[in-house]
Amino acid sequence: MHTPPLKTTSARSAALAHLARHARAGALPGHLRTCQCREQGCSWHPRHRGCAGPILLALTLDRSGRAWRLADACTACAAATSRTAVVPDTLIASRRPRRPKCSPAPLGGPAERGHVRATLAHLAAAVPQSTSPAARLLALQCALRADAGGHVRLPGGLLRGMRLCGRGELWEELEYAGWLCRTAGRQPQVAVHLLDTAALFPQRDSRVRARAAQWALHPVPLAVPAGLPPAVRLTALALASHTSGSAESSTERGDLSALARLCGHSPQQTAELLDRLVASQTLAVWWHDWETDEIFWQLPSAPRTGH
Repeated sequence: MHTPPLKTTSARSAALAHLARHARAGALPGHLRTCQCREQGCSWHPRHRGCAGPILLALTLDRSGRAWRLADACTACAAATSRTAVVPDTLIASRRPRRPKCSPAPLGGPAERGHVRATLAHLAAAVPQSTSPAARLLALQCALRADAGGHVRLPGGLLRGMRLCGRGELWEELEYAGWLCRTAGRQPQVAVHLLDTAALFPQRDSRVRARAAQWALHPVPLAVPAGLPPAVRLTALALASHTSGSAESSTERGDLSALARLCGHSPQQTAELLDRLVASQTLAVWWHDWETDEIFWQLPSAPRTGH
C-alpha cells in the first residue's frame, strides 16, 4: 500500500521477494514448528483424516487473490488446502547467517530426524508401494548421500554393515521403478545416478544430509538389534524419525496410516512389525486408538547396551 504501482514485468519478482522476507523473518527452529492449521481447528480446508506428515511452510492464495497466507502446516493439511503451494526449506534458509564453528552436535537431533522423515515421505510417493523394505533402505541412503547432481557411490563396507551387500535384485527394483540407474562399479561397491533429483529435497547441503544418512544406519533411540529383517529396521527408522527424543518415559504419538505409508506396508503389517519391536525390546509398549487412527508408543525405561 505504501509503494508505487509496479510494472507487469517486475511485479512477480517484487511479490516473491516480499513473501520471502516474511518467510525468513518469521522462521522458527524445527522443534518449535507446529501445524497452524490444526491450531485453527483445521478450518482452512475440507475435513480429512487428520494431521500427518512433516511440518511444511505453506503459501495459500486467500480471499480471491486479495491476500496471501504463509503458515506452517503438516503435510496432510497442506495437501488438503486449495490454492496452496509448499515453500522448500532450502529457499528460506539460503540467506540465514552462518553459525560460528563449534563441536558437532550428537546425531539424532531434529535436523537428522526431519531429513530422514521428509526423504521417506518422498520415497513413499516416488516408488511403487510394492518396493521392498530393503530397497527402500538403499534408496534412502542414496538420496541422503548423493551429490548435487544426483550421483552417489556406496562402498562395500556400508552395504555389508546394512546386510545388503550382493543384493543385486534390490538395485533392479529401483531401476525398474525408474528411480535410479547404476553407472559404474561392481559389487560390493555400487555407483548410481538418481533419476529423481527431487529426492534431494528438503536439504541440498551434502554435509547435513550425510549426518542424516549416518543416523539412519543406527537411529538412536530406536536402533534395533543386529539380524532383524529390513522390514523391522525400516519400521523402527520411520518411528524414530517421528520420536521427539525427549525423556525416555514420555509417550510419543503418530498416525498409523501415515507410518504405514512411509514404509510401504498396510496398517495391519505395520501393527505386526510394531509388535516385533516390542518383542526385541526396542519399544517398551505401543497401542492404537481406533477412533483417531493414532498410535502411541513408549521407549524402554533403560537404554540397551548392545545391538
